[in-house]
Amino acid sequence: MKFGIFGGGKIGKGNPLGDSYAFQEFIRYVLDAEDLGFDSAFMVEHHFTGVGQISASLALLTYLAARTKRIRLGSAVIVLPWHNPVLLAEQVAALDVLSGGRYEMGVGRGYRKDEFERFCIPMSEAQERYLECFQLLMKSLTSKERFSHHGKYWNFEDIVVEPAPVQQPHPPVWMAGGTPQGIEYVASQGYSLLLDQLASINEIIQRVNIYTAAQEKHGFARDPGRCGVTRALHIIKSESERQKAYERRRETIKKIGDLAKRPGAANPGTFADVDIANDDAALIGTPEEIAERLQKLADGGVEYVMLTNATATRESLETFMHKIVPQVKIRQPAPSKAVA
Repeated sequence: MKFGIFGGGKIGKGNPLGDSYAFQEFIRYVLDAEDLGFDSAFMVEHHFTGVGQISASLALLTYLAARTKRIRLGSAVIVLPWHNPVLLAEQVAALDVLSGGRYEMGVGRGYRKDEFERFCIPMSEAQERYLECFQLLMKSLTSKERFSHHGKYWNFEDIVVEPAPVQQPHPPVWMAGGTPQGIEYVASQGYSLLLDQLASINEIIQRVNIYTAAQEKHGFARDPGRCGVTRALHIIKSESERQKAYERRRETIKKIGDLAKRPGAANPGTFADVDIANDDAALIGTPEEIAERLQKLADGGVEYVMLTNATATRESLETFMHKIVPQVKIRQPAPSKAVA
């Protein structure tokens, strides 16, 4: 089982969704994660929050590439409808070169209506813009020859993207998925899968199994290590801390639901009605309780967990790696019949 950290840096006073640490403290947090053996650091992209969230995630990842040596650096995700695909390809390739081939390229369509409105992009165009941008991004990263593109949203004439990425033909692609159809599509293309922090343990196990079965169906080796499961982490030391953790989790879930709400649509998932004390999605509890939940994930075939950390301190990372992870017994995976 491997572990990563998930989220992003914030300046100022922080916000109810995330950690109240400043810019430089976040950088130190990533360096601590590398030092303690975490496999990756994935950063989100959001804009115009007004609460100090650092939005230039690729710039921060590029800086982290210079400060780190081993840890994988990922986007989760770049929201493609907001980006010029060719300029994005140049940034991605440069980051991959400067990191020595450690970049993980998570891409997505976006879901926050407020962000689309502030970019003056109709959400009704999100899917079309996403598809055209992704097609052109991949062509820009892989084409060895000059090419032209004339589409609905973008036009380029006689271009070639330089430099070429270190990882060939391109950095690993990650996409989010939740429905069986969406998960199968990600697997069928040979891409890696991002799973959210709200799904229960049983739901996560089902989705990982759908993904690995689809990998095999489409001619790839079963590899649950390419399925990243995001989990909220809050290690507690007392019952009063537990109640504070529950309240924080309740606020987070409500905020996620509010941000995901589309115009004219009901609030998705009735997030406000979640029974926090009996919800097993988050890793909230003592080290022993958290290890028990990790064991259930491991027993179900989960091999990659990404942590969004309530405290985001070296102490919490040390507790997780030194006191929680050793309690988890990893099952031996079944041999795959597929050929990669």
